[in-house]
Amino acid sequence: MADGGIGGTAAAKPLVGTPLERIERLRDVIAKGGDEAQKLRKLPADTVDALIEEGLFRFAIPKELGGEDASAVETVAILEAIAAIDASVGWNVMLGSEINAMAAGGMDKTLAKEVFLDNPRVVMCGGGGPGSTPSHAIVQKDGSVKVWGETTFISGCHNSEWCFMGAPVVEEGQEHTANPLAARMWFLHKSQFEILDTWDMAGLRGSGSHNVRAVGGVVPAKFAEVQLVAMPALYDNPVFRIPIPLRLSYNKVAIALGVARGSLEAFAQIANNKIPFLSASKLADRPIAQHRMGEMEAKYRAARAYVMEAMHEVEEELRAGAEAPSALTTQNARLACTYGANACMEVVDVLHNTAGTSGMQMASPLERKLRDAHGAATHRWVAHPLYTDLGKILLGHDAGPEFAGTGGPGLGAKR
Repeated sequence: MADGGIGGTAAAKPLVGTPLERIERLRDVIAKGGDEAQKLRKLPADTVDALIEEGLFRFAIPKELGGEDASAVETVAILEAIAAIDASVGWNVMLGSEINAMAAGGMDKTLAKEVFLDNPRVVMCGGGGPGSTPSHAIVQKDGSVKVWGETTFISGCHNSEWCFMGAPVVEEGQEHTANPLAARMWFLHKSQFEILDTWDMAGLRGSGSHNVRAVGGVVPAKFAEVQLVAMPALYDNPVFRIPIPLRLSYNKVAIALGVARGSLEAFAQIANNKIPFLSASKLADRPIAQHRMGEMEAKYRAARAYVMEAMHEVEEELRAGAEAPSALTTQNARLACTYGANACMEVVDVLHNTAGTSGMQMASPLERKLRDAHGAATHRWVAHPLYTDLGKILLGHDAGPEFAGTGGPGLGAKR
């Protein structure tokens, strides 16, 4: 591991090539790390180190903070390329790059330079849901904050220097009256939280999405105002004006697209090498395989095109000067992301079925991709229940804040 380790202070090496070119150079590293992650239920440290060295956790942050200022469309393509090799590796990069960028967007610029430029290897995690321990935070006399609580599904927590944990502020002795709906995100260093071994899932098994707990974790006074999302953002990139629900959606569908793309590649390889039982020809020569390959390739391309077109429209509106995308543009993009994740799950399901017992073997890439496709498509920001929310709007019902271009309550702190 390079000096400084994960989250260390070693200077970032100059990046050579585009993110997509760097991903291709790391193909074998990503594949090997993904295999090991199935056993570890998190990424191995050397894989994380290689990803950090190639700048793949910071491509979405502003250039002045050492990033590459990727657009939403570029972000989808980058995450898709990693997930096509391995979804768990892709999910870790998705989450780390997403939280890095969201935090950077509204952070005080002097503080941001300390956090990102003084430590160019920094990776962050956060979000998640409430755990079994009710959370609360108490402001101290010196301006620091102490945080108690537990947060679920913190992907990439083992990779991270910082974690954003939600907790409402209460007075000393009033922790049992804390209102979870009043929670805000607190910026906790890894020395102030512990990781609980709770992630034992089939899909996205190597994502390391364990629970995180703080017991009086200290947020120093200088970090007490740091939010995961502070609006308006301080940078021109339209990404920083995309409502948080949509931002979380396009990041998640990118992984689903990658899994589908990788499955098409894996199926083609299986079909060209498998001779089915009681058959004299390869699977690739059978009409059913040809039909399903053609149909699923079309479904994947259609889903990808819809996502890319919708996100391009979002960014075009913002580049034209809009403070936020319109309700209609937001709804179209959310529908594209929801469709994309669920269509990609269907692509993998069909290919897995068509491969027969070859796809069912634990050593088959299609077996893991089947689990990963379902894992990606069940995420709250792209899951099938969103069809109901969006369908109601299409039938004339009023759009709630999540679909009105405003982001929704609790999903963006005003500065």
